[in-house]
Amino acid sequence: MAPKDEKITMLHGAGGTVMHDLVKNYIVKAFGGIGNAEVSLEAMDDAAVVGDIVFKSDSHAVKPIFFAGGDIGRIAISGTVNDISCLGAQPFALACGLILEEGVAISDLERILASMREACLEADVGIVTGDTKVVEKGALGGCVMNVSGIGKRTPALDHNLTIVKKKRELNARWTLDSNLATGDKIILLGAIGDHGIAVLSAQQGLKFGSEIKSDVKPLNRMVQALLGEVGGVVAMKDPTRGGLADALNEWTEKSRVGILTHEDKIPIHQDVQTACEMLGLDPLEIGNEGKLIIGVIPEKAEEALEFLRGTPQGKEAQIIGEATAEFRGVAMQTTVGGKRIIARPVGDPVPRIC
Repeated sequence: MAPKDEKITMLHGAGGTVMHDLVKNYIVKAFGGIGNAEVSLEAMDDAAVVGDIVFKSDSHAVKPIFFAGGDIGRIAISGTVNDISCLGAQPFALACGLILEEGVAISDLERILASMREACLEADVGIVTGDTKVVEKGALGGCVMNVSGIGKRTPALDHNLTIVKKKRELNARWTLDSNLATGDKIILLGAIGDHGIAVLSAQQGLKFGSEIKSDVKPLNRMVQALLGEVGGVVAMKDPTRGGLADALNEWTEKSRVGILTHEDKIPIHQDVQTACEMLGLDPLEIGNEGKLIIGVIPEKAEEALEFLRGTPQGKEAQIIGEATAEFRGVAMQTTVGGKRIIARPVGDPVPRIC
């Protein structure tokens, strides 16, 4: 039971330990154990599984609603599509709940809807139902929205898991956070921090010598091609709120293995690195919207990396580490020769990035 004077803060929605505790201690406690999902609320994966259907609901309150490289509509589609994809499913229908603030320009709404349509075409998935509400001026910062979606099992996922099971025992039927095992390699799809810094720049009117653009994009087609043409993938996750540090810590907690990363293998664009140094931010804790971490059995890691580098989404992909039984938690081999602990952040340092 929470103290009577405890109140919700921005940290409760920023990824990291504070949000994790809120979800686990209150939301899961309230609704856990109801229903018969194969991958349920208690698993706290990127989506749930009921039968052979993957179901996801994702709300978005990014501020401002337009920023370099994207907008709230593109994030809403991409975020939902990517969370469904992380379990290995192919999204095939979306629903959109749109809450508009009084005074929003119709031209801005048209711009958002056009961006959503473009993202839907990229992902080859449509919005088939939804709801629209309007609230008083000053309540939202423009608009907020929820995009929910369903995805289905595909032959590509079955092919992928068949390859995994030839090399080691795996009971899961989906690519879950808890699937990682000792020796598995960790692939990062590309450079981190672009999205969070792009949104922060728009929020604060900051300039860093070059325009840093968000990398927000749907990744489902690339994921399905990876599963079907290469295989060997055991887990996938998009490092959104809380960034790479939070995502890796979630994997190590659920899979009960350690993860050793290598500092010189983690791609960070120079302008993002400079911005983080100027602002005192850790790029490992900044949210992303167009990246994945992918756990792959060691026998398939190099082939998967080569495949990803041949795609527009993964041309900067790197093998950044591996799962280990030597310790628990996440550690980094630094460029100066030592190791440091990568703790789960309290929350993302950039508010309202998605």
